Amino acid sequence: MTTYDTLLLRIEEEIGFITLNRPEKRNAMNPRLHKEMNGALDEMIEDDSVRVIILTGSGDSFSPGNDLKEFFAEQMESPLQFRRASLNFAHWREKLRTSPKPTICAVNGWCLGGGISVICVADFVIAAEEAKFGLPEINFGMFPAGGATKGPLEVMSPRDVLDLALTGRNIDAAEAARMRLINRSVPRAKLMDECIALARELKKKDPIALMIAKEAFWRDKELNYPAAVDFEAGKVRELNFLQKGQWVSDGIRKFLDKQYKPSESSFTQVPDKKD
Repeated sequence: MTTYDTLLLRIEEEIGFITLNRPEKRNAMNPRLHKEMNGALDEMIEDDSVRVIILTGSGDSFSPGNDLKEFFAEQMESPLQFRRASLNFAHWREKLRTSPKPTICAVNGWCLGGGISVICVADFVIAAEEAKFGLPEINFGMFPAGGATKGPLEVMSPRDVLDLALTGRNIDAAEAARMRLINRSVPRAKLMDECIALARELKKKDPIALMIAKEAFWRDKELNYPAAVDFEAGKVRELNFLQKGQWVSDGIRKFLDKQYKPSESSFTQVPDKKD
């Protein structure tokens, strides 16, 4: 596995862990981190031993967004370098959003601006109760750009996004959960245990079905109802092809044989009966 300057990577129990590792800057994201995140996600996505990806931050912060000095002030002297860094950031967020493997953000502390644009494209977000969230751009004469407005609009109500974008105020994890910015919060000491427990549950599901479900979710958000139904019909056929009919031959058969209940478990957890 590649060694990075701004990231820590490890794989345990078929779970790929990526840690933003600039604790001296509270994991503010600089151009090098954006470049390295593209490589790290490629590794995790292409590694067949990884079933779920967990992204977190080192120290007491997830990420306060982009490093204002290294990403903006210095890069502004070279518009092409600034464009390259911005595209690298956009590219790795899109890789996170479209990852065929489930993704979980473990928000261990401060999550502001660009950090919020990251968690909005993850499949699950679990935060420490002590975590703080906000879109502070308005406080220095800017607005939440680079996905920091679009991302929240995908998961929150427009009024809540406007609240954060126009006031620049910070909110705690409880309010972030109420606004649907995150799924839930837990005491910080239990944060990683909670994320690993979720990852273990996801590992019990059929990986191909998980991949197709994610693709259907994101595409359906962009389509009208008739088009979405047609798209889903096509994804069913694709699923059947990729699984070689397993969801019918095993999933439905085991249900009809009363070997499991879909509301309680996955057919992949039920061993085939011996003749």
